[in-house]
Amino acid sequence: MTVKINIFRWNIPVFGINWVGTYIKLLLMITVLFVNNAIAQNSGKKPPLRNEIIEHGPFIQIPGPNPLIIPGEKSEWDGAVVEAGNVFKDEHTYYFYYHGAPRDKNKWPRDGYRIGVASASHPLGPWKKHDANPIIDLGPQGSWKGLHVACPAVIKEEGDKYYMWFGGMKEDTGEFGRWDIGLMTASHPLGPWEEYEDNPVLEDFGFVGGVVKKDGRYYMYNVYPIGSESPDSGPICLAIADKPEGPWKKHEGNPVIPGGEWGAWDDGGFSEAGMLYHDGVFHCFYSGVKWEKLESIGYAYSFDGYNFMKYSGNPVAPRENSPGVSAFAEIHALYEPPFHYLYHTLRYISDGGEREYLGVQVLTTQKPFSISMPVLNIKSLAAGKTTLLTDSPPLSFGNITRLAITVHCTYSENAKNGIRIHVKSSPDNFYFDTADLYTLDDVIEPGRTVQKTFELRPHVQFIKVLAENLDDSESIINIMIIATLGG
Repeated sequence: MTVKINIFRWNIPVFGINWVGTYIKLLLMITVLFVNNAIAQNSGKKPPLRNEIIEHGPFIQIPGPNPLIIPGEKSEWDGAVVEAGNVFKDEHTYYFYYHGAPRDKNKWPRDGYRIGVASASHPLGPWKKHDANPIIDLGPQGSWKGLHVACPAVIKEEGDKYYMWFGGMKEDTGEFGRWDIGLMTASHPLGPWEEYEDNPVLEDFGFVGGVVKKDGRYYMYNVYPIGSESPDSGPICLAIADKPEGPWKKHEGNPVIPGGEWGAWDDGGFSEAGMLYHDGVFHCFYSGVKWEKLESIGYAYSFDGYNFMKYSGNPVAPRENSPGVSAFAEIHALYEPPFHYLYHTLRYISDGGEREYLGVQVLTTQKPFSISMPVLNIKSLAAGKTTLLTDSPPLSFGNITRLAITVHCTYSENAKNGIRIHVKSSPDNFYFDTADLYTLDDVIEPGRTVQKTFELRPHVQFIKVLAENLDDSESIINIMIIATLGG
């Protein structure tokens, strides 16, 4: 608000000098300045809302060391597929919750999804599956979770109390199934998890995407209704509660994020969306579906949790940047500045949808950046042996300008030769050169643990790393190879 005061020219001659008019004009100008300042201070205007994440510039995509986690053996509970759930950090450990299903239908009376967890000391792994998996099993036949349990979302409250919301399905609930939402509690991220006695806490609300807490209220963002925009997908809807167990109320203005218009990259809706709240903003990273099952990652944000704006530069992580990949599905996010780690279900075109894995895309909007990724983690490499090309994840250099390879290993007392690292390159991530791009020889110190870093500047699209034990009689143990990528 601005106040305008017209100051007239006063001509009052006193001894021939117009000093009175000048003095009064000056006095009025000072008064106007004080009035305007007071109005501004008491106008009640708030500073404009800001989303600092996108103020630095466009998102930079860094594909992770994929796959992070693969399905188990054929007879295991997760032998067919593993699909992404919540990723959660507690103290110094990361927990990756997921659901899986078996391939051997004779192993289980029923072959539905169950919930498991893996842990790591770094957001990019290596990840170790929990020995007591699955941590959430199916209920009795005919119960609300008798066919499937899936899509876990976990948060920690004060007093070391952990809450997990998840979806459950019973048999014969329609073409796409009806998913009810249940609640579990535990005193440790690995469990044991105890079921809330009045489950389900919310009926018929699709796939759980994420739950965030703001000002004492819980916001649950789910994909619902399933199949409304394309098979197995839908818009993102919101339910709200004042307590973890509810009562949960579905938002009257749903959906909060609809699928894109026909022809858009996300015109098939979403398969899941991870929600974060930080710096006064709700951040939603979602898997946008291109009819059907071709999925990239998009971003939307909201200042109130109800009204979301899709980022103009979507998709922020196109699947096309990882050749051979058909989908980044079921997105769940972890933020550790300056990086967003976007964990997802990973599908490869060559598998035809029969196998699913867990992967990650890393995003940042800041330059310069530096990020370390595990390339190989081997307990023991036998004498004269070399790892396979398939043992190494591909490293993508689309947005990378610097590379360092760190080799860490332990030699036996009788070691005579060391470890050799072969760096292979590829223009398309399908065919890798037979000749080395770089050949790196580590220093050898018998009976000791050694570490050496090689700084490289490859001008290629993709690389993989192999490790060769040059000793023909002694194994090398505890081999870790880390790639540090910079841009």
